[in-house]
Amino acid sequence: MRTVFRASLRVYARRYVAAGISVAVAAAFVVVIGVLTTGWRAGLLDGAGAAFRGADHLVTHLDGAAALGYVESRGADDAAWTGRAMLSLEGADGERFPAVSVAPLAGAGPLRWQPLREGRFPKAADEAVVDVWAANEREIAVGDTVRVGKVDAVATVRVVGVVDSPSPAGQASLYVTFEQFLTWRDDPSLTISPVAVTGDAGRLPDGARVMDPDELLATVLAKHTGNVDTVTAVLLVFAGVAAFVSVLVIANTFGILLGRRQRELALLRCVGATRGQVAGAVRREALLVGSVASLAGVVLGIGLGYGLVAVIGALAPEMPLAYAAPSWTWLIGGLAAGIGVTLVASWLPTRRTVRVSPLAALRPAGAGGAHGGAGRRRLVPAVILVAGGGGLLVAAASRDSIVMLLAGGGAAFAGVMLAGPVLMPFLVRVAGRLLGPAGRLATTNAARNPHRTATTTASLLVGVTLTTAVLTGLETTRASVDLNHGTVHPLDVAISSAGRPLGPAVLEQAQGADGAAAAIAVDGVVGEIQEIKGPLLILTAPDAADVARDGGAFAEVEPGTIRLDPGAHGPVASELAGRVVSVRVGDRMTRLTVDDADLKGWGAAAMVAPETLAELGAVVRSRAVWVRAAADADPVALVDELDTLAARSGAEIADGLQAEAADEQQIASLTWLTLGLLGISVVIALIGIMNTLGLSVLERTREHALLRALGLTRRQLHRMLATEGMLLAVVAALLGTALGITFAWVGYETFVRTALVHGSTMRVAWWQLAVVVLATALAGLLAAAVPARGAARVAPAAGLSQD
Repeated sequence: MRTVFRASLRVYARRYVAAGISVAVAAAFVVVIGVLTTGWRAGLLDGAGAAFRGADHLVTHLDGAAALGYVESRGADDAAWTGRAMLSLEGADGERFPAVSVAPLAGAGPLRWQPLREGRFPKAADEAVVDVWAANEREIAVGDTVRVGKVDAVATVRVVGVVDSPSPAGQASLYVTFEQFLTWRDDPSLTISPVAVTGDAGRLPDGARVMDPDELLATVLAKHTGNVDTVTAVLLVFAGVAAFVSVLVIANTFGILLGRRQRELALLRCVGATRGQVAGAVRREALLVGSVASLAGVVLGIGLGYGLVAVIGALAPEMPLAYAAPSWTWLIGGLAAGIGVTLVASWLPTRRTVRVSPLAALRPAGAGGAHGGAGRRRLVPAVILVAGGGGLLVAAASRDSIVMLLAGGGAAFAGVMLAGPVLMPFLVRVAGRLLGPAGRLATTNAARNPHRTATTTASLLVGVTLTTAVLTGLETTRASVDLNHGTVHPLDVAISSAGRPLGPAVLEQAQGADGAAAAIAVDGVVGEIQEIKGPLLILTAPDAADVARDGGAFAEVEPGTIRLDPGAHGPVASELAGRVVSVRVGDRMTRLTVDDADLKGWGAAAMVAPETLAELGAVVRSRAVWVRAAADADPVALVDELDTLAARSGAEIADGLQAEAADEQQIASLTWLTLGLLGISVVIALIGIMNTLGLSVLERTREHALLRALGLTRRQLHRMLATEGMLLAVVAALLGTALGITFAWVGYETFVRTALVHGSTMRVAWWQLAVVVLATALAGLLAAAVPARGAARVAPAAGLSQD
């Protein structure tokens, strides 16, 4: 059998190229996932997770004071606190900002995560660096001297550098040395954040916990997805789809190859070879093809992965995607996946071939039948699976059960796949009627062998279904994140003045700013609360709905109550929630209840009802201007223009656009990562169509020669085969789109509406789906081009002489 094995490799080497391409792409798929996900994680560490980039461990469950004490015991070079305090800041020109985020800067080493844009890092306690956004907004430059702190804890520092702050976790406007920051260690506005540690975590304070930085990366996007590990879920889905699609494509390819060799294998059986020997020889061929193709696939995957990193970086430069070497796990996994998929895919076709008796296999083969009986027998379990899966999907939507969603979706899709030999030829015939007489022959050929039609389109059906479901899910998630952003950061830009009131000209100029969609003036007074040090801006905004992203909910306050922003006032706002506090405005004292609504994001100002503001007894003036940015606005340019306006008016500016940009960056990263992986899965499926059509052309050589002899031209034959490939691709694309939207809707009802934001709506990316269907149709046309061209080149006489 060794001689037979070597002879088979020589004779059928060209035919095994089709299977080898499928195996190589399957192995490359795994490696590409490794390159992209490794680059995505590295990009997140450079962006959203930059504050933890150099950490070996993260120590959590510490309050601000305990975190500072732990860092103090370790030293700023080995541990860094990523929290901040809200302090007042007085610029070099005397302009005062009552609430600016100030954070400690890690010592020189891997924990200092902020990239330096200008100047240098601090070397002494009286030096600081400023974030680039804060530098633009508050007109702070290198060399300026600023005063930072509250009441008796005020420090004068000199700005020596400008830095980027890409990580929302550790973002601040001003960074001082750790020794300087200890001046405000007892400030009530200290936020609770993890401590980044290099080396061993050592002795921990009571109640503290240690987590791995990689755990943080898996949950960076979870706050927008109901605490679901989206990254892990996506990887598991794509790994499963890669294996499933590849098995379908390779099994179909091997099935056709072995079908062509059935007489040869039967002859070996007749001359004494056993079933085991024949099967072993064929499987050794498959193993060799799988090994060589898998090695090629690993190399291809590395090149393709880095190519996609470059392309995605060019198309979406804001996406955090870096060039990072994939681990050996991914490379070995790609090699093992290619070989394993080849062995699995070749097992059943080989077993089916050797089970045919030698005499039956040696009889002249008839035309491929429809196998209608076998197809109809599949309908009973298929209907049961679809009906049962549909019932589970309905139950999942009503009970919000993820388990039922996965089980129901899997069962329903399995039912559709099982019904493929009946369903797909029927849909091909229906679609073929739209082509007229010219496409009738192509339609008949495409639907002639139901099993082959079903298996050819199955891999593409999987890819398009997943593509549609994911694109719809991402569009819905993006809409939900936008809504969620409105509840966390309801104001795009706020200009506030605790000094002199803002005149009408400020509102007019804000309304005319480039990129401003709407602006309103907000009335208020300057007062104070005993529990909060320093002056407090007290506002009322009955027209907040005109500019607020949350519809103005944060400004809707009952009379007799006052609402504080926990994000601006820190733990003290949570401690005061529900309590009665004394509010002083001028010489008048009023008792108000602190509202306990779970709202935040408007800044250091307190919100009251118009009736409450009138009862405070002070003269009400315009104290703030709130601006809503247009959808196509340049946030940096808009904030810069409004910051100039605020500076001329003696006011301060706060914006929520930077946080929105960070959210958009994270969603964009997942979108482009997903589209890249989906594109590769669809490529695998289209290679399957090309392989199937190519081998099918070999089977129908005599038939095509007869058509040519009866008058069919080369161009007509080429057009017929191209139409056949396009029909298969379009039918799979349309059915996959319908299934994908259905699954996405059930997922939305089950998960998105409850886990993300109540009130969110499902969004279907119709134009993207239309592009997917059009691209799939064109790809099917191209996949058929090579086989069609080869068939058209065969002369009728030569084709009729072949067996």
